[in-house]
Amino acid sequence: MSSSLSSNISKQQIKQLPTLEELLQTAKETFRQNFGVEPELACCAPGRVNLIGEHVDYNDGFVLPMALPMVTLIVGGQRVGNDVDLITCCTDVDEPKRVKFRLFSLKPSEKPKWSNYVKGVIHYFMEDHGEMPFGFNAVIVSNVPVGAGLSSSAAIEVATLTFLEHFTGHKLPNDAKRALICKAAEHNFAEMPCGIMDQTISLCGKKDCALLIDCCSLEMFQIPFVAGEKDLVVLICNSDVRHELSDSEYPTRRKQCLQALNIMALKSYRDATDEGNLSALKANHCDEVLLKRARHVITEIKRAQEAAIALKAHDFKKMGELMTKSHMSLRDDFQVSCPELDVLVDAAINCPGVLGSRMTGGGFGGCTVTLVQRNALDNVITAIYENFIKKFNKNAAERIEFYICTPSEGAKKLSL
Repeated sequence: MSSSLSSNISKQQIKQLPTLEELLQTAKETFRQNFGVEPELACCAPGRVNLIGEHVDYNDGFVLPMALPMVTLIVGGQRVGNDVDLITCCTDVDEPKRVKFRLFSLKPSEKPKWSNYVKGVIHYFMEDHGEMPFGFNAVIVSNVPVGAGLSSSAAIEVATLTFLEHFTGHKLPNDAKRALICKAAEHNFAEMPCGIMDQTISLCGKKDCALLIDCCSLEMFQIPFVAGEKDLVVLICNSDVRHELSDSEYPTRRKQCLQALNIMALKSYRDATDEGNLSALKANHCDEVLLKRARHVITEIKRAQEAAIALKAHDFKKMGELMTKSHMSLRDDFQVSCPELDVLVDAAINCPGVLGSRMTGGGFGGCTVTLVQRNALDNVITAIYENFIKKFNKNAAERIEFYICTPSEGAKKLSL
């Protein structure tokens, strides 16, 4: 493929998302049109990409995500009575896009599904704070892709919680408490047994930093991640694939990890070692699937710690190597990759200028994250495009979207 065509592919498929200012303008106009007044408050929270440490947040491990420039934004204002009137402008959520509910009769797992994230946060916020004296009208907009493994759910939860804190004037004591409220909302209202990572990074992200999170103690450490100093970029590739296995296999993996932990007679994976405990599993003739699950968790926790050390030392070569090893483990031992993600990673790591690549998120579709030299971007995108055509078809390749991202800020109040 010619270099000019390569450049055209890059320009076409590097997704130009609405800016924060454009999102805010859309939200304000929608609010004004539907409620006849100006909104009183605006808050936003970002999605995230996990650089390394996958499927270990619910296993007491270490994770190393960064907040994205992609955000979910909520604007709102007080209304008479105890109702919430909520509108979403997001095009990729289930219908209906407007829902009204009472603050004091919140029920989980209702339709539309997207509203459960908001309801759950309100429920647990009031459980901590007490009943709110009045309801509100609100509009939600977002440029975080849904179903791509970039934590669109955490973004709406954290944006809602940030809005509620400013709306009521009740500040929660710390970010750990905030993250736990959002996690409870996702567990019990959206019925997704997530870990704590997504909500934490959406709350605590910092510009030009990744966040090392100890998912056992909830301690957090900002790790400088200024890839631009080495002319590197973080390239996210959205496969536009979401296999139905993702919802059912997530709780299955959690159960398998716990079973392996019990066989090892340990209380936490933080007490496990790849030499001693995996050998013990083999000696006990442990089921091969459980052995694989435990091996991924134990080695991935170690990789996440080593990655933080590498970033601190500006050793991006080592960071890239760890990212690629992480993908191999997720593919072979945790078995949450899929052919589309494997093609994206294989195409990337075989390109000059790529330091490492891996799937990110729960798996069975979604995105990959790649650490790449900026001057190699066109060639990497072209290679991915061509390999996708060979393995699948041109239509599948044309649905791929790319995002060039830098570590960004966490949740915040916006000026209207």
